[in-house]
Amino acid sequence: MKEFERARWRCRRGLLELDIILQRFMDQHYAQLDQQGLEQFERLLSLPDNDLWDLIAAKQINRDSDLQAVLELLQKS
Repeated sequence: MKEFERARWRCRRGLLELDIILQRFMDQHYAQLDQQGLEQFERLLSLPDNDLWDLIAAKQINRDSDLQAVLELLQKS
């Protein structure tokens, strides 16, 4: 449970749009992620707000295919 709470805290960002998307993702998808998915999500959370938003909004091309599965879930959220 501590990992979930820590991840939810890390989802609090400076952009309202990111807050909304990340909270939806946490509610809908986080519990179903396997270890690889959790690691991918952590890597995405380590990005600066603007870079993360650009990936989710498809303003920037994702060059890291390892992140694609979780990124697609975020884009659906």
